[in-house]
Amino acid sequence: MKTALITGASRGIGAAIATKLGKEGYHLSLCCQNSPDLLNELAKELEQTYHIFVMTHVGNVGDYPFVSKMVSDTLAHFGQIDVLINNAGISRVGLLCDMTPEQWNELLQVNLSSVFYTCKEVIPSMVRKKHGAILNISSVWGNIGASCEAAYSATKGGMNSLTRALGKELAPSNIPVNAIACGCVDTSMNSCFSTDDLSALADEIPAGHFASPQEVADFAYQILTSPTYLTGQILTFDGGWI
Repeated sequence: MKTALITGASRGIGAAIATKLGKEGYHLSLCCQNSPDLLNELAKELEQTYHIFVMTHVGNVGDYPFVSKMVSDTLAHFGQIDVLINNAGISRVGLLCDMTPEQWNELLQVNLSSVFYTCKEVIPSMVRKKHGAILNISSVWGNIGASCEAAYSATKGGMNSLTRALGKELAPSNIPVNAIACGCVDTSMNSCFSTDDLSALADEIPAGHFASPQEVADFAYQILTSPTYLTGQILTFDGGWI
């Protein structure tokens, strides 16, 4: 059976991808930082429903020692990591000049440095087997930038560039690296916006609504099961918005 490592998996897109891959028979290694109860409940449900094994880890993916131990423990238990999903991320809405250096560094560590950390630790085992896939969960703001989300946009832009470069680097080893540039997805990350703001935003989307986490998960699985010739791509998933 295949094994997938998913960051930020306690809820939203991460939990939806975990559920989709669990349904497809993957063993899972899941992590989160702030919702361990939700993560453990999800793990128990997936094990009981799909008869798979799920490891859980609680910590900050912006902390390299945590990521290193998570990956080594996963490899020790399962023997391999077939799929890496970099989903963990945080956002902060506000003017760039009002952001503190500490807030900037936190966004950079969690949203971008974490991708370097996980890839650095996972890639050697994939290269040895000439097998594996990496999928990064990005944002349309990484493509075009967003006012009052400049730092978030910068981290997702960095993720997109890393995806393109790493796709080229790993193509000779038969390891595709892609990213989904999500538009508006119905997750708790939108809790900072009012109901009226969310409604007005949905009206701007030609599809007329936000994507569900399950729709993102289904698209993620399509990418993971595509030919390995699909690599280094930033695939926009936004209902025709941008």
